[in-house]
Amino acid sequence: MLKKQNGFRVAVSPHDRVLAPKELVKNARGADALLSLLTDKIDGAAMDGIGKQLKIIANYAVGFDNIDLKAAKERGIVITNTPGPEITRAVAEHTVALIMAVAKRVVEADKFTRAKKYKGWAPMLFLGTNVYGKILGIIGLGAIGREVAKMMSAFEMKILYFDTKRSEDFEKQFGAKFANMTELLKTADFMTLHVPLTPQTRYLINDKEFAMMKKTAFVINTARGPVIREKALLKALKAKKIAGAALDVFENEPAIDSDLTDKLELRAMDNVVLTPHIASAAIETRTAMAIAAAKNIIAALHGKIPPNVVLG
Repeated sequence: MLKKQNGFRVAVSPHDRVLAPKELVKNARGADALLSLLTDKIDGAAMDGIGKQLKIIANYAVGFDNIDLKAAKERGIVITNTPGPEITRAVAEHTVALIMAVAKRVVEADKFTRAKKYKGWAPMLFLGTNVYGKILGIIGLGAIGREVAKMMSAFEMKILYFDTKRSEDFEKQFGAKFANMTELLKTADFMTLHVPLTPQTRYLINDKEFAMMKKTAFVINTARGPVIREKALLKALKAKKIAGAALDVFENEPAIDSDLTDKLELRAMDNVVLTPHIASAAIETRTAMAIAAAKNIIAALHGKIPPNVVLG
């Protein structure tokens, strides 16, 4: 579907789905700008297929691990993303929702009730765990990690954090403590991940890390799936090395349990809460992201520096 406004001709996909790689290149061929989704894998071949006139790839996401930055740099293509307070708050809110859901066994109890198994109050029925006063371990102290700490401070949680650099301001504001990975893993009751996907963070949480954790601990991931090795998570859950997990992202989306050949054991576990990569799925957030991506494109095509430059 073609639209024209302010001198720009805009081609919009009519589908509410991810386009196949060849389909994306075919529809974008000849474009000066591409507004890509986090599910679009944009490599050098895709860039060449779209054409040498391509000036900017505006990623509709905060992360940009789906784009080959080296290939873009070689071709002089500007790369932008869509950070902002709306997405920070939305992802933080979803993280808090997952923490509460897995701690209070909300999904498990909902299934039980809908199945007409509820016969009345019982003293041991769906005993969960309290969040108040527990230890929250935050891995990755970016904007989202900080916002999660702010929200969870209402529960007077003790906050540990690990990042590449220390933040004394954050420590003063929330009474937080900077910890190395070993201390955080051994101590946290709830461990939440907020790191970008890079070669250094891929499989950041693997067999060794799960072995360090408390048997009563929960893992929450709203960052990127491959930060956790799912086969290691599955092993830890089956061996009861941890109490549970809540995931919004997966190692090989949309597949769960690492790949399509697995037995789908992860999704069958009652102590695992799964959501389909929807942490930023709020009307206000997605609207703000769309506006940010559009502003990035308009600036680049007018020869200006876009507001959210990743590369360029």
